[in-house]
Amino acid sequence: MTFKLIPNVQLGVKKIKYQIGIDEVGRGPLAGPLTLCAVMIQKSTAKNFLKIFRGVNDSKQLTEKQRKGWAKVAKWAKERNRIDFSISSVKNTTIDKIGLARAVRRALGNCLKKLEAIPSECEIFLDGSLYAPKEFLYQKTIIGGDSKVKIISLASIIAKVHRDRKMERLSKRYPQYSFEIHKGYGTKAHYRAIKKHGISNIHRKSFLRGIVLV
Repeated sequence: MTFKLIPNVQLGVKKIKYQIGIDEVGRGPLAGPLTLCAVMIQKSTAKNFLKIFRGVNDSKQLTEKQRKGWAKVAKWAKERNRIDFSISSVKNTTIDKIGLARAVRRALGNCLKKLEAIPSECEIFLDGSLYAPKEFLYQKTIIGGDSKVKIISLASIIAKVHRDRKMERLSKRYPQYSFEIHKGYGTKAHYRAIKKHGISNIHRKSFLRGIVLV
């Protein structure tokens, strides 16, 4: 597949200065946070971005070592003002309280606020079913965007590495669940641990109704 920074669609107008790619990770796990990342570049530097990140791909298609390597490159590029990115997570108790859809919108909005993104100056490319706030007129949601659009691919990698590290830290607090292995997803081993030890403080109770007593 030939990778491009953006699809063959021109969303913006002459005043567009920035391009932003957004992806999320942790929508389906039984435990832990939902995490979103937004990567922003100056539109005029798109070719340089492609040179630096020409090897990025959907985080699910990369090994853990490759993801961590690209996350380091992203940090290096941010420190040198080649790119900017922001990360926002929503914890399990908030997901239980407001629901997954609102949690996604909250995290996405927080990412854009951290970047101080001005709607009239940005065009945004989002993966899957994500949508930016309505004031961002120049936005496009792309099915499979994390494997088609490099700026989304990088966002997926950064989000994945950030959340995985969080789950690895939490595994030290809750070693009986082996979060360092499955990262909170519903594996057979995870279900067995829940049935044996019950629900921890970082489990999403709303995801476990009908499976275990909550």
